[in-house]
Amino acid sequence: MNLKSDSESRTQAVTGVEECWSVLDGYRMRYLRAGSGPLLLLLHGLFGYSFSWRFALPALAEKATVYAVDMPGVGFSDRPPNPNCSFRAHAECLLRFLDGVGVASCDLLGTSHGGAVAMMTAALAPERVRSLILVAPVNPWSAHGRRLAPIVSSAPVSWLLLRFEPFVGIMHDKLLRRLYGDAQRIRPGTRAGYSAPFKIPGTLNYGLRVVKSWSRDLADLEAALPRIAEIPTLLLWGSKDTAVSPDSAERLRQQFKHCRLEIFEGVGHLPYEEVPERFNSSVIGFLSRTF
Repeated sequence: MNLKSDSESRTQAVTGVEECWSVLDGYRMRYLRAGSGPLLLLLHGLFGYSFSWRFALPALAEKATVYAVDMPGVGFSDRPPNPNCSFRAHAECLLRFLDGVGVASCDLLGTSHGGAVAMMTAALAPERVRSLILVAPVNPWSAHGRRLAPIVSSAPVSWLLLRFEPFVGIMHDKLLRRLYGDAQRIRPGTRAGYSAPFKIPGTLNYGLRVVKSWSRDLADLEAALPRIAEIPTLLLWGSKDTAVSPDSAERLRQQFKHCRLEIFEGVGHLPYEEVPERFNSSVIGFLSRTF
């Protein structure tokens, strides 16, 4: 059964994006591939997947070979039972993926939870990450996640959420409006695209396992940051981000020796969807200086 949204299918058909599969630890991991040149790996946020990059991938593929992954447990990748969902485990998984597809090094772009995983990946193998592009990355100085994770991961709330998993897709309208600085910028097909993977059992369980180790993960990430201080880094943030506080951006920027911070005024948590032209221009400009 093809669960891909019409929006994703049309994007792949028009841009020539190739759907690919890799096998990790016996489970299939899906990724999209396009373009040529130095490798740029795109890493989605929590409950996102390669669909998140539908407006970025075609533009970035004109400058690089772009891989956009669906991490195991989300998107259209397999759902391993009882996975380790810590930042470190995700990073180790990503490095095994790079090994499996024969990639020695890459530029690494991660958003939200994926931004935290990108930083941890670089900390584990700094020689394999040429540069980092971090879009509102989860970090130790944003209070939002610290407050919310213990509540969501509590046994009663987890039980309740799992009971309602078949209906989670209908909540995306409200959630998306909160993630955008201007809800009028939400484009047709967005809710359907993000809802599609929830038809695969186990998606919500993955998210709950992620937040269970959130506090430990943030401490682990903070301790790892000195190991990536030399990596050229671009930080991108929306001024109206309600998921990862823009107030934490400057503190994170100070952890890097070669880092530029760009704030998109009036934009929320998903600048690659809300203002894709501006987002793509910033990323391409950064990569042009680092290639």
